[in-house]
Amino acid sequence: MSAKNSIIFGPVNSRRFGMSLGIDLSPAKKQCNFDCLYCELAPSATVDKQTQSISVEEIITELKSHLNENIDVITLTANGEPTLYPNLSELIDEINAIKGKTETLILTNSATLMDPNVYSALLKLDQVKLSLDAVSSDVFKKIDRPHESIQVEDIVQRVIAFSKEYTGKLFIEILFVHQLNDTTEEIVKLNATLLNINAVRIDLGTIDRPPAYPVVGISYKELHDISMAFDSSLPIHIASRVHAEPNNAYYSDADILNTLDKRPLTQADINLLLDEESKARLEKLLASGEVVIKETSNLEFLVPSQNIQRKRKK
Repeated sequence: MSAKNSIIFGPVNSRRFGMSLGIDLSPAKKQCNFDCLYCELAPSATVDKQTQSISVEEIITELKSHLNENIDVITLTANGEPTLYPNLSELIDEINAIKGKTETLILTNSATLMDPNVYSALLKLDQVKLSLDAVSSDVFKKIDRPHESIQVEDIVQRVIAFSKEYTGKLFIEILFVHQLNDTTEEIVKLNATLLNINAVRIDLGTIDRPPAYPVVGISYKELHDISMAFDSSLPIHIASRVHAEPNNAYYSDADILNTLDKRPLTQADINLLLDEESKARLEKLLASGEVVIKETSNLEFLVPSQNIQRKRKK
């Protein structure tokens, strides 16, 4: 496949974002300001700018030939970090001119928000997903292996500022690696930071694909336990289930309601978390109206009806 043909990929049906048509802003090689331990791409030296780029005209020409009304989102990504693309602002303007009702999304590691040009460019997108794997400098450097010019304290400040100014849908993603950022200490620090960020959803994930370095992910049960450690006001969603082992535990009616009150769950979460008897009990709670389904950003969550009523009163 030529570099030209590999600019556009998909569409793929993303559970979190709908039918997605991808644009690879670095199709020829990996160009990234991080060298994350968990990256599915081969290890490489970090860079602070692209040395090999494709033109906006080439991207738009390819996009026009693939774009149709069935696409929910045009996703800007890269073999590396998409915001290193030098003509990002111009590209977003050109996409916005032809996208119609389709929304735009970027998947970024957040590090270039310090650049005013990148910051202002991202404000023009419909959806932005920012990664924030750690807020402690030592943990951040171990897991994300950033370019020497990048400090996590700066990233945190800019993510918070961006979340206050941005008017689109903001998603935060945290990817947990065993014995690195899954400690109680780091989760407490992440929680304190997330309480200052205006996000529609916070996705908790772990390693789902073969990583660049010899590290391992954590189990679904561990992800669920971590999700329960975050403040109940945060819109937490467990995103990784590819290699999840079912927990299949017994939950009473009270257990189910207490769990959903603390952390709304999707049906996929329920299938992993509850045993068959508890699932039948949940069905009765749904039938009685004690538990209801609430749709948030393409996902359906199970929530106690009292939870919704309580939040409406605020």
